[in-house]
Amino acid sequence: MIIRVSDLQGEGLHIADPAALASPFADSSWRLTRLDLHVERDAADVVVHGELGATVPQTCGRCLESFPVDVRAAVDSRFVPRPATGENVELGEDDLETDFYTNDQLDLAALVETETTLALPMKPLCREDCRGLCPVCGANRNTVPCTCVPPPRDPRLAALAELAARFNN
Repeated sequence: MIIRVSDLQGEGLHIADPAALASPFADSSWRLTRLDLHVERDAADVVVHGELGATVPQTCGRCLESFPVDVRAAVDSRFVPRPATGENVELGEDDLETDFYTNDQLDLAALVETETTLALPMKPLCREDCRGLCPVCGANRNTVPCTCVPPPRDPRLAALAELAARFNN
């Protein structure tokens, strides 16, 4: 959804229907489930704040199974007109929280995709007690009872094991 900055008047624009953005994600398996954004002008700047929610398929970091993640993200962004000073622009300390718009147009779909991506978990887990894969045979220990004998410990780590045992007692 492209918003013309010059068309924003008075109290701004409130967007609460996820269907208004059609498909904001490059990956068609991502689904926007909740949208509550307020877009308003502050002189030449544009401020966007609100919340969004999405369902994103992820791969478990332990068992490698696919599962959906419900993502919730708070949006609080400021957009300023892109400076006309060429490619090299020196950023100040406050500029790291600022984005740019060009040609009097603000792309809300790009903002929604960025905020959703930033809200994804660093290490997605299908569940907290996921047992992962067997290091010997590779079986998913959540679904198959694995009877493999664990590999022997690396003797170079024996000193650390002794240290850990001392601290646990």
